[in-house]
Amino acid sequence: MSHGFETLAIHAGQDPEARTGAVIPPIYQTSTYAQDAVGAPRQGYEYSRSGNPTRDALQECLAALEGGRVGLAFASGLAAEDTLLRTVCSPGDHVVIPDDAYGGTYRLFARVAERWGLTYTPAKVSDVDAVRAAIRPETKIVWVETPTNPLLGIADIAALAGIAHEAGALLAVDNTFASPYLQQPLAHGADVVVHSTTKYVGGHSDVVGGALIVADPTLGDELRYHQNAMGAINGPFDAWLTLRGIKTLGVRMDRHCDNAERIAAFLAGHPKVAQVIYPGLPSHPGHEVAAKQMRRFGGMISFRAAGGEEHAVQVCNRARLFVLAESLGGVESLIEHPGRMTHASAAGSPLEVPGDLVRLSVGIETVDDLLADLEQALG
Repeated sequence: MSHGFETLAIHAGQDPEARTGAVIPPIYQTSTYAQDAVGAPRQGYEYSRSGNPTRDALQECLAALEGGRVGLAFASGLAAEDTLLRTVCSPGDHVVIPDDAYGGTYRLFARVAERWGLTYTPAKVSDVDAVRAAIRPETKIVWVETPTNPLLGIADIAALAGIAHEAGALLAVDNTFASPYLQQPLAHGADVVVHSTTKYVGGHSDVVGGALIVADPTLGDELRYHQNAMGAINGPFDAWLTLRGIKTLGVRMDRHCDNAERIAAFLAGHPKVAQVIYPGLPSHPGHEVAAKQMRRFGGMISFRAAGGEEHAVQVCNRARLFVLAESLGGVESLIEHPGRMTHASAAGSPLEVPGDLVRLSVGIETVDDLLADLEQALG
């Protein structure tokens, strides 16, 4: 029997605990487990890097929400990304990445993986032909974000899956900005879904984590082996916090979207805003593709300040209800200057972001209060 998203978020991997009937999965705060005999670990648990019941509950839930067969949880989104790269790729291989990627992802490729012998080519993921042209014979992964961070570009997942598979490569989709509630890339042909669960999945700005979800059990086994071998797992309390956040993901995302739609419309009519970048606006070049593969358009908005970079910085500094902070996806609204904050590592590269850009993570507060704060911050 199939269940709806909200039911899975609350129940998948989270049956009442067998011994006491506790309805919430316990925090198994242990590093090791007593074994029944030499070579006979109880229920397969021997050491918490290799397996932990709290993390297993989270992993089962994540797989269910993304429609995958295997879910794996990590200490951070970048830990998940690194594990994926070193599982699938070898020195001498190549990856296509977004020309508008998260700064930490770019840093991983440019400062870490490239030294290991993995090359990469940035491409505009909203342009199918540009991605096709960037693929080489040695390409192992086509890596996309949709929406991208911070310019909210939209990739056609199904089209890029076809291109990647024709080339013998995997399509990996960073689904952090959308969340599983709004978009399920595996259903459109992606091979791997990547998450920073720190963001919308956890949803409360109180825990850092990452995840990989796949449909292919063989690839899942390979990733699980590397998860254990590399060891970048999340602890049981972090897994428990993330699982707690997941339970309200659906209702939170609906409010994020409600608020973002109001704010995008407000900004689009403001004289001190030169451009609003939000997939929910018909003016967005990726609007139709987003409407095809997303339930709604998300809680992230970027805009370009009419007064240039200094005006953008002033807006960030003047905001009061919007907290000046990195990250995104929590219940509270955040504002940041990507060029000097989250994407500073991309300065001087093909991924450098415009200096007049402001990024908003729209929270679930009363929307009229958020609008009033932006009105005064814009000056």
